[in-house]
Amino acid sequence: MASRWIWQNTDWPSFQWQQAELAPLLRACAQAQGQLTGMVGAENDAERAEDALDALLANVITSSAIEGERLNVASVRSSLARRLGMDAQVAISARGEGLADLTLDAVTQIERPLDLQRMLQWHRWLFPADDSFLPSRIRVGALRGDEPMQVVSGRVDRPTVHFEAPPRNGLEAQLDAFFDWFSATRHDPHVDPLLRAGVAHFWLITLHPFDDGNGRLTRAVTDLALAQAEPQVIRFHAVSASILHDRAGYYRVLEASQKGEMDITEWLRWFLETLLHSLLQATARIDAVLAKARFWRQHPQFSLAAEQLKVLNRLLDGGERGFASGISASQYRAVAGVSRATASRHLADLVAKGCLRRLPGGGRSTRYEINAVQSRTTLHEM
Repeated sequence: MASRWIWQNTDWPSFQWQQAELAPLLRACAQAQGQLTGMVGAENDAERAEDALDALLANVITSSAIEGERLNVASVRSSLARRLGMDAQVAISARGEGLADLTLDAVTQIERPLDLQRMLQWHRWLFPADDSFLPSRIRVGALRGDEPMQVVSGRVDRPTVHFEAPPRNGLEAQLDAFFDWFSATRHDPHVDPLLRAGVAHFWLITLHPFDDGNGRLTRAVTDLALAQAEPQVIRFHAVSASILHDRAGYYRVLEASQKGEMDITEWLRWFLETLLHSLLQATARIDAVLAKARFWRQHPQFSLAAEQLKVLNRLLDGGERGFASGISASQYRAVAGVSRATASRHLADLVAKGCLRRLPGGGRSTRYEINAVQSRTTLHEM
């Protein structure tokens, strides 16, 4: 009779995967890492610090969002900023302080051994004692109790069990085996470091050692493994943000793999695709920062009106508020808060100075976009 859960297989935890099937994704991730390293090196110190802060903040916020928790973004940002030697702009909280300690310990203390005591400290940082919203059922800084640990959904009287973790008895020994493997593979040339991060994630989330916080601590261990693999760029991309981007896929592939045999190729494929997405997102973000810096080096701000600067920065920042299809005269008026005649005059001036270029079309449909040369090397997405 087949085992219901992967940990019930007789050869648990001897994971297997199809290396040849994963090789193209590994190459793409390595290429993206190299490009991101180069782009980070092209930033000045202030830009690099801001990008690191933004990426670390995104990782913290989205790791909690995966579990359905909304954090005080400003408080967490201030806690991270203070630890990075930057100004903290708002009041900090015990929650923000703990999350900042946890995050930076995972991505900066890469030579410190991962063991049970370190994970218990992470758990205490995740659930600070003075948090008034802390559920009483959580054993803070301790492993879970003897009751079955299940991931369920649906009605209370007819729940759907998506996963059940190994029993509490023997959990310490299972964790010791995981920590020993994590240490032994740190410098093993036969274990790809990115696959090591994916295996570590799957193994630990399957053990589910705590009452709560298993997903967030597992992602912290994943960050630690990636930091050991790519110390130059780990601060600049947010894997948790990419997991949140496909949260349904994350839970789907986890459930399927935890109900399967010891071959976890599909999980590792999803993990590498998600890692690649986070690297490409970081590359695009830093490319935009560098493009903005190049633009302002070419176009002195002193020759422009304050309203022109406001609109140009909106266009350069991009995103949801950046007018991806260009900006019209009426949109310029709305953003800048000027009259129709002033908007027309400002736009003509920006075109004459080479800041904007007029897109095809005429009359009221005329649109304008940033006139800048992009120097991005496009990666072929898998």
